[in-house]
Amino acid sequence: MSKDDHKIDADDRNVFEVLNERKYTVDYFQREYSWEQKHIEQLVTDLTSTFLDAYTEGDPRTAVEHYSNYYLGPFVVSSKDGVKWVIDGQQRLTSLTLILIFLNHVQKELGGKESIESLVFSEKYGKKSFNIQVEERKACLEKLFIEGCYEVQSDDDESTINMVERYANIEQAFPEEIKGEAFPYFLDWLKYNVILVEITAYSDDNAYTIFESMNDRGLNLTSTEMLKSYILSRFSGSTGREKANRFWKESIQALHKQSKDEDQQFFQAWLRSQYADTIRQGKVGSSNEDFEKIGSRFHSWFRDNLPKMELDPDSSDDFQTFVHDEMKFYLRAYLDILDAQQEEKRGWEHVFYIKHWGIAPSLAFPLMLAPLKSTDSQDITRQKINEVARYIEAFTVRRSINFRKFGASSIRYTMYTLVKELRGKDLDSLRSYLQGKLQEMEESWEGIVHFRLHGQNRRFVKFLLSRITGFIEQQSGLSTNFSTYYINNGSRPYEVEHIWANKFDEHRDEFEQQHEFENYRNRIGDLVLLPQGTNQSYGDMPYTQKLEHYLKENLLVKSLHPMTYENNPNFIGVAQNLGIEFKPHESFTKLVIDERQKLIQKICEAVWETRDLQL
Repeated sequence: MSKDDHKIDADDRNVFEVLNERKYTVDYFQREYSWEQKHIEQLVTDLTSTFLDAYTEGDPRTAVEHYSNYYLGPFVVSSKDGVKWVIDGQQRLTSLTLILIFLNHVQKELGGKESIESLVFSEKYGKKSFNIQVEERKACLEKLFIEGCYEVQSDDDESTINMVERYANIEQAFPEEIKGEAFPYFLDWLKYNVILVEITAYSDDNAYTIFESMNDRGLNLTSTEMLKSYILSRFSGSTGREKANRFWKESIQALHKQSKDEDQQFFQAWLRSQYADTIRQGKVGSSNEDFEKIGSRFHSWFRDNLPKMELDPDSSDDFQTFVHDEMKFYLRAYLDILDAQQEEKRGWEHVFYIKHWGIAPSLAFPLMLAPLKSTDSQDITRQKINEVARYIEAFTVRRSINFRKFGASSIRYTMYTLVKELRGKDLDSLRSYLQGKLQEMEESWEGIVHFRLHGQNRRFVKFLLSRITGFIEQQSGLSTNFSTYYINNGSRPYEVEHIWANKFDEHRDEFEQQHEFENYRNRIGDLVLLPQGTNQSYGDMPYTQKLEHYLKENLLVKSLHPMTYENNPNFIGVAQNLGIEFKPHESFTKLVIDERQKLIQKICEAVWETRDLQL
């Protein structure tokens, strides 16, 4: 090994210097892009909040140079034969690329002319390629860059699926107040004030040693550790401090079993749910308030807001009670929520459902913790959490069927206000209040009448069909449920399929234009869930031939066949009790799709409006 092979360089670089017309290849051993919604949402929130805290309307563009910087962290590359291989940091670089693609689309909508395309892809020897090069992701990135959307294919890998979902999360989390005069300022700030440290090694051995050291022996204190240090310093005796320290360590270990940053997610959710009073107004020039400060530096916010928690800085007893009563209770509730998200369990169902279709975790967790009191029994705690999750699910489904956004940026003020309104409510008051909030919604179940599949909502359509199919079958006494249809536990996952084959010529008696036919074909009344490969085997058949095959499928599909209504008293009884008018169809026409739309509306009302059904 030469002397140069041992060399290591470390340079702080802004985003422009890191990405502008530079190529990186991702090493094979860490190729999967695995960020979750909470990670990308936190990054978008951190970036936009830091910018908004510095930006003042009327500033000259040159003032951005003096705005505060944001440190995005280090990334490690191995430089070999002129090629830079990313050893550590590809999650952040990929996420940054997705954000830049989104910002490029926003800029086009606003008529801007800032040059940011070179941060996403560049040209070399007449050939264009993305700056983060992974062959499997190329098709997805091209679609996102050109069209702003990508329809997931059955053979797409985990990284591609995650990239599509995280891109949608970016759209939802990006604040509207920046999409105006402030936007070019934000682009300047992102390019030149967001800093990364590029660590370059010139041999694989050195690169992997750095990677292991950074991941195994990080020295930076987290907000959790600084909060612990402050709280334990308030204890007057060593015995009490040692007891609290043991509890704290056990608590953090339990959280880290979920994810390495789960401790910070917990403290943010808990403190926001019980103590945050203010939130930054959704307009340019507003300052960060309680909710934002807890999200970025909750240890500092805690020290500055002891009266909100009824803590006397000189009272050891206050801090002991806070740790052993309050923190212990809310930690248990938080861990129960995380556990309930893993599988569909009786009494916790809605917590599981909103894991798969709900609002951002930074909003959902404070909401679920908000009505809890440390004196609540375990059962009351469970019911309160599930009740809030039920509201969140109904809220998001109603928004979705009416094609309304519910990303963090569009509903954050509404939801954070709701957090304060729910605090300390008893179970009956909570139920009544949340029912009232749903009744106040502008979006009604009538939106189903015109609801359809489009390029961006296939995941929601599968969620909706899985919920109503599982609901009908559970009510009919079957062992299947939502998870049966939505979660891929077998070799043949369920997929959203059309009843009508894509053959416009066969429907010219009802449609003059192909786009009218396609609109109806994509309506929810023409969509069902079938095991992967099933519809491919008979998808092009006429409906009358398909009908016999449908008799072997789930109840929502079987309900099309006349024999389903023979010797099936449970199904018939459930339909009558819920006022749902199922009926068979010998043919499948435009009118039948209209009828099925109304049928699904009735099922939705039964799922989300009818309470305490006996399964």
